[in-house]
Amino acid sequence: MKKRISSRPHLRRRYVRRGSRALRVSSRNFFTVARLRVDRMVRRGVSPVPASRSRTLEWRRSLEQVLERDGAIEIAVASATAHSDEPVAHAAGGDIVWRVRLLGLSETEMLVEQPAALGRPIEIGKGIQLVGAIAIGQNRWVFRTEALGYTDATGFGPRALRGIRIRKPEHVDRSSRRALRVDTTMLRLPEVEMWPLLDPRSVVVAERWNEVAFDAAMSGSPCPPVSDAESLMPTVGPKFVASLMNLGGGGVGLRVGHEDAMNFSRHRLFWIRLALEPELSVPICSTGKLVHTHIDSLQCTYAGVAFDFTFNPGHERFVADQIRRYIMLQQDLQRQAREQLARSPEDRAGQSSRAAA
Repeated sequence: MKKRISSRPHLRRRYVRRGSRALRVSSRNFFTVARLRVDRMVRRGVSPVPASRSRTLEWRRSLEQVLERDGAIEIAVASATAHSDEPVAHAAGGDIVWRVRLLGLSETEMLVEQPAALGRPIEIGKGIQLVGAIAIGQNRWVFRTEALGYTDATGFGPRALRGIRIRKPEHVDRSSRRALRVDTTMLRLPEVEMWPLLDPRSVVVAERWNEVAFDAAMSGSPCPPVSDAESLMPTVGPKFVASLMNLGGGGVGLRVGHEDAMNFSRHRLFWIRLALEPELSVPICSTGKLVHTHIDSLQCTYAGVAFDFTFNPGHERFVADQIRRYIMLQQDLQRQAREQLARSPEDRAGQSSRAAA
């Protein structure tokens, strides 16, 4: 009686011919079979080319799907790059990533909403180099782009939205999820210090100290010593550290390792401190309220945390001003680096020698 072969492909036995006998494909001899198949392709004159991901080749279609679903992309001001001998070669602080809604697409441009911090718009100058990222599920593509100016976008409500035009990339690079990398430029995600907040009313004194220190730094006056900040800490629990993944209009996206994820299941309010030195001598401090969490395949926890100013509403303005000032400093450093690169090598050598003298 002839043995019946199942119609389901995954139940069929697979064989590959090795000389005069057939070799069954199994987990034990998988690499042997793969080598035999490659040798056979070489003998036939066919080059074994690795398979490419269709999503990477058709990233434009994925971008159109983001627009159709009213989705968002991520952008960040590219780090300043200049000659290694220049005094302002790089910004030393971390890079802040903004999650902005995609408003429109054309053959050469993309229109995204203007970045904002706590409802206050962030100005991105024309010609500023940006790093962008498109994230769909576990797939991520990154690209370089440039700010082209502002325009008003209609059809998104009773009032027109002010959007920023950015150059549409000609190609994108695939990267791991939540790892922003373009060529050799790695965006440095800032670290955020977090404490479970045990008494929300105790944040008023700490936030007031932060306001005084920020005003002193803006006016050029001596800042209060850091020891004062430690002594004026609110009533908190043990500290843990998170990575700042992105910043939205009213909160932040954070990532923590599995060893610190239990803090999010036990507490809802946190004391947050974000240091962006040396550009900002005073850290950004605020209360944060946990909104949502999810876990990725690497067992890292992503948390959406909203800024909370219930006990000190006036502190909202200071947090927004600190964020806006930092973005302005990043753009100024990029412009300085571009001007230095435009100079001749003789001018750069002369400036370096004068600085050394």
